Amino acid sequence: MALLMHLIEKAELDIHDIPIAKVTEQYMLYLKALEEFNIEIASEFLVMAASLLQIKSRLLLPRPEHIADNSEEESDPRQELIERLLEYRKFKQLASILDGMGSQRQRYYTRLPQEITERVLLPSGLTIHDLISALASLLTDEKVNFALVEHDEVSVQDKMNDIISLLIKHNGQLKFTETIIRSGTRSEMIASFLAILELMKLRRIAITQQMQFGPIYLMLREEYT
Repeated sequence: MALLMHLIEKAELDIHDIPIAKVTEQYMLYLKALEEFNIEIASEFLVMAASLLQIKSRLLLPRPEHIADNSEEESDPRQELIERLLEYRKFKQLASILDGMGSQRQRYYTRLPQEITERVLLPSGLTIHDLISALASLLTDEKVNFALVEHDEVSVQDKMNDIISLLIKHNGQLKFTETIIRSGTRSEMIASFLAILELMKLRRIAITQQMQFGPIYLMLREEYT
């Protein structure tokens, strides 16, 4: 059935109107082309070949006269084969779906629910006086001194002005690390990087790097020197 279905799908034939002569010829050619003879496989092929030849012969035989005179409809010899093929295709599609579901399910691992009991060990050897002393010490502890630290905000525009001023001061060439002239914080480094990108976009500066991970040099363009 698998080979017959393969031949039908390969030739893009209508499964409800199988050209038996064409399919039987292809089937017999495939049967002759088998290189290794396996009695179990070959017997299945031969049974199907015999069925195809029987259907082909019934289609080639003339219709009986009493059927032709009475205009009675004779059952199609292919009907049983068509029903078997439709049933086989249905099982094949379902098998493919189940195989995909099985492959997806193999990615997960499950286990039975486990009962986990939480155990809290209470301190032992304490008296009521110990608890009162601990509470009194907490209430009388001095508060920790703290101070508010102001966040140093560095704008991109400020860093653009810094970079242009430093380039003019250093004859139009400067290392990237030399642009960090304020607090040296991470926010200033980010602002410097964004300022360099903006100045490059405005075509006011150019950058160069001689080697990988080497120092980055900023150069002021000639029209702004």
